[in-house]
Amino acid sequence: MSENIIIGRNPVLEALSKGRTIDKLYMRQGAPDATLSKIKAMAKRSGIPVVEADRRRLDTLALGGNHQGVVAQAGLYGYVTVEEILKKAREAGEAPFLVLCDRICDPHNLGAIIRSANAAGAHGVVITKHDGVGVNATVDKVSAGAASFTPIARVTNLVNVMDMLQKEGVWITGTDGKGDRSLFEADLSGPVAIVVGNEGEGMSRLVREGCDFLVSIPMKGQISSLNASAAAAILLYEAVRQRLSN
Repeated sequence: MSENIIIGRNPVLEALSKGRTIDKLYMRQGAPDATLSKIKAMAKRSGIPVVEADRRRLDTLALGGNHQGVVAQAGLYGYVTVEEILKKAREAGEAPFLVLCDRICDPHNLGAIIRSANAAGAHGVVITKHDGVGVNATVDKVSAGAASFTPIARVTNLVNVMDMLQKEGVWITGTDGKGDRSLFEADLSGPVAIVVGNEGEGMSRLVREGCDFLVSIPMKGQISSLNASAAAAILLYEAVRQRLSN
């Protein structure tokens, strides 16, 4: 799915509220409901052209996604640098708190990770450029608009980023079923970057070797693993718990 298409009411509202560049807005023909009326009014105040479209055209623009009667054609997603994420933490007077996504390929997983990262107060998310999904319409929709508020850096070499973060005093915490300690035994209260590995293969060898330590999530049932976004949410909120306790 194109990275400059935003589908669904909440993602489009969030993009408009954030001031993201939108070239054109396509809306369902006929009398709009309250939410669509609000979207239309916001677009017009911002000088964004609004085009009425029938369901078939909206379905085509959304590539079959659930557009809920509105599709926005936006400028390419505005990625930031890792340095800008660290600057955000410094300006807030907080220890850096990041999520590093190692080759996350499923847009639903990435969207859910971004949503959890935003809810947990992470300063930013780092994703890989050549072997992972970027921020597209599905990611934006699953994130419930969080992609418009969460700084996201897209990098070519995650290992180099990890090395740079370590030099800045950030501890790199990898998630692994065979980790050397439980996440409840790990110190996540300070400057930390949580690494979430690929859905099928986990972390790559070099990323794994570059972590300061590996943590596992205790599994008490018959299933031995969680999907990437669920694991990320659990680690993020253990970090939140520890940070609130300090």
